[in-house]
Amino acid sequence: MGDFGCFASERLAEALCGAAEGAYSVFSGSRRDLIFPSRRVIAGIVEDLRGVLFPGFFSDKSLPLGMLRFNSAVVIDETRRRLAEQIRRGFCFSCAKGEDECGGSMCEDKAMGIADEFMGALPSIQEMLIEDSTAAYKGDPAAESPEECVFSYPGVIAVTNYRIANALYRLGVPVIPRMITELAHSSTGIDIHPGASIGRKFFIDHGTGVVIGETCVIGDGCRLYQGVTLGARSFSEDENGSLVKGLPRHPILGDGVIIYAGATVLGRVRIGSGAVIGGNLWITRDVPAGETVVFRG
Repeated sequence: MGDFGCFASERLAEALCGAAEGAYSVFSGSRRDLIFPSRRVIAGIVEDLRGVLFPGFFSDKSLPLGMLRFNSAVVIDETRRRLAEQIRRGFCFSCAKGEDECGGSMCEDKAMGIADEFMGALPSIQEMLIEDSTAAYKGDPAAESPEECVFSYPGVIAVTNYRIANALYRLGVPVIPRMITELAHSSTGIDIHPGASIGRKFFIDHGTGVVIGETCVIGDGCRLYQGVTLGARSFSEDENGSLVKGLPRHPILGDGVIIYAGATVLGRVRIGSGAVIGGNLWITRDVPAGETVVFRG
């Protein structure tokens, strides 16, 4: 066995921490008491939210309806508190990066207020998810029920994470929305930025390799298949050569658009309502409403 004593460990830790301080702006300030959001805790919060959004679906035990309601109330109350703490940590992360002024107890009050507002939005999130799972059932002849889609379809899993993350994103929560969508990305292969705007009755079939960019706008009743990319064609730079963030650079899809496997749509192009994009195509121009675009060899 190698001779790796405590002094070597201390020197290695000093080197690693020093390198991190030099590389990341989050360490550049004077604070050294920062506690950042926890990926493990956030993953647990998402699973608990999934359980209350789909009551009884993900419970380890069978509960009568009255008990299910009581159990959901307990989970909601506990999740609210845990979420508020993670939101507070998210604000600490932004403060450390110099994006905001640290408000101390003000951050706690703000975090709890946002958590309360988010929890109040759960019924509307649930309504959209019921529509999404029903769209999955209607859009896939192999599906036997909407419930099967909730239990097993990666598209429903990814869209559930997205709906949760998007609600937090719209409430101004830093860092955490992206962490939530990346949890789904790592398990399903579906990459949806929490800032994307996605309408109702949305279905991603199969799903692996789907990418939906930050400034995408997707209408109601749209359907995507595996390997679809809704991405940016180019990236603007400022006078210092850094990428300009937040510019509209991703596609806009009207209602009822279907995009088949492997298609790539790039830039701020508009795909009109009812249009169909065939598989393995490269789209960089607007497509009129009702148009079918296919490759004819």
